[in-house]
Formats: sequence, C-alpha cells, structure tokens
Amino acid sequence: MLKDIKSLYLSELEKLLADEGYPKFRAGQVSLWLKKGVTSFDEMGNIPKDLRGYLKRSCYISVANIEKKLISMYDGTVKYLFRLSDGECVESVVMKYIHGYSICVSTQAGCKMGCSFCATGRGGFARNLTPSEILSQIETAQKDLNIRISNVVLMGMGEPLDNFDNVVRFLKIVSSEESLNIGLRHITLSTCGIVPKIYELADLKMPVTLSVSLHAPDNETRSKTMPINRKYPVEQLIKACIYYFNTTKRRVSFEYAMIEDVNDSAENAKALANLLSVMPCHVNLIPVNSVKGTLYRKSSVKRQKAFVEILEKRGITATVRRTLGSDINASCGQLRGKHKEEGGK
Repeated sequence: MLKDIKSLYLSELEKLLADEGYPKFRAGQVSLWLKKGVTSFDEMGNIPKDLRGYLKRSCYISVANIEKKLISMYDGTVKYLFRLSDGECVESVVMKYIHGYSICVSTQAGCKMGCSFCATGRGGFARNLTPSEILSQIETAQKDLNIRISNVVLMGMGEPLDNFDNVVRFLKIVSSEESLNIGLRHITLSTCGIVPKIYELADLKMPVTLSVSLHAPDNETRSKTMPINRKYPVEQLIKACIYYFNTTKRRVSFEYAMIEDVNDSAENAKALANLLSVMPCHVNLIPVNSVKGTLYRKSSVKRQKAFVEILEKRGITATVRRTLGSDINASCGQLRGKHKEEGGK
C-alpha cells in the first residue's frame, strides 16, 4: 500500500525518511514542495534522485483535478467539481468577501444523513475523503485562481463529524506552518448534529467555529426534514452545543433554512428563541435552495425579516445569509448530481 504523503504530519514524514536513513531536514524539504502544490515527486528539484525514487515507490501525492468549473456572472463566486484519483467527484465553492477569500470544501463523496432539503444526500454516499483530498480542494482552487484563501468552511458535500478522524487530521495539517497555515479560528465546521462527536471535538479544544444545521426548533418538525434528529433529538443537541461553548469559549452558529410553510412562522421563531436563549449564539437564516425532487420553496422576504425581528427582540443575533453564486447553483450537491445524470461517476 502506498502511503498518502500529504495526509502525514511532519513528524510522521520525518520518521518515514529516517527509517530509510535520510536526515531530518529532507522531510522539511519534501514538505515545502508539497506546500507549493507539486503533483509529482519529479518536480522536487533539490531532492536527491535516490530519495525521489524511494518516494515514488512508497508514497503518492493526492490531487483534486478540475472536472468542471462555473463562475457566477453576478458576484464572481466560483464552483468547482473536482475529480479525485479513483474517479469520485466532489464540489467546492470559492467566495470573495471584504475580508478575503473563503472556500467551502467537501469532506465526503456524497452523504449518509438524508436531509430532505439537501441535494448531496439525494445523490447517495460513496466514501469518506482523506485529509489530503480535503486539503487538495483548497490547493487546487488557490493555484487555479492565483489567490490566497484565508477562510475555510467544512460545509460542502458530506457530514464532517461522520468522517471525524480524517477531518481532525486535516484541521491539524491545514493549520500547520508546514502546510497552508490557515488558523483554526478561520475555519468553520458544519454538522447536522452527531452529538457524541460534538463532545469529542470540544474536548480537543481546537478553536474552530462550530456551525450546527438546526433548521427547526422542535423535534416533530426537525425529524421530518432531518433523520439524524430521531437519534439525537433537539434537547441533546443543544446540551452538546452548550458544552462546546463552555469548553472552547467559541460561540456556536446555527444554520436555519427558511422553508415556506414548514419552519418559517412567527411561532417557529418564538420557539427557536426559547430554545437558544440558554447560550450565546448566532443564527444564520438561509432561504432554502430549490432542489430537484422536492417541493420546498424559500420563505418570502417579508417572513424572513419578521423572523429576524422576533429573534433579535429576544436577544438572539440573527442575519439572513447573502446569496452568492445563485446563477451557478452554488449550494453543494447539485453539480455532482447533474454530472452523474450525464454518465459521470
């Protein structure tokens, strides 16, 4: 089995080379080439030929190749469909803000969670992504656009906490000086609510922002749209979020898809305010995306504003997410789904 070299910590790479008799500084040189985004060991100009030969025999460099690329004519948002080494495809989205560039990356090819309003889950689950495959999405986008990405959101295809070990390793690698050196405070991890893993993540005391896909203030409504709620109901989820805040001192964000006549009433807003009044938090209201195969429609602007007003009167900070890339279906899952319909993997 070839080793996934970009998924190794520097200390692990040092040991790998030391076991073959190479000095410690060689690992640093190899790591620097990987940081530059090389896709072949032959590109590592200052690495001895014999070491390059060993690396080619024992390791591989994970890459994310651009299968499709869409650019919004409205705001410049870029959506990628990346093809991985085994042919699986995943999506990423690059967005430009005043503070710099953010990327939304995938952590799985597909998703098991089955949320009814999500395009990714409708396409089925294939596999978890490796740390290097998550990292490669950022590297390829940076190289293609000739930019420096400063913020990462794990909110693309898949449930990050369902791929816990690989995601934690990715977080440690991407934030290291040997890699992209993106601070953990500039990384947001989104989850539909796998409660035990929220506790486990909190105990690691990594200062990432936790973003919870809530989408309903009560178990009956939430269970209809999010099957995970039947296993980990709202009360358990909020208790885990309180633990996360108390342990990491990081304010939790809650994602709330505004679906007309499903979860957008004044009563829903009041119930949500009651639910979240126990902790400092922020609510990000998201007009639901139109997804093929569902009848969901986004809430009217009037209802969105009324919802925000009710929350803010109760002391809950809330904003309506600005829609980016609307002309390219920038929400994840739709491009991959269309690609599969056309005969792709």
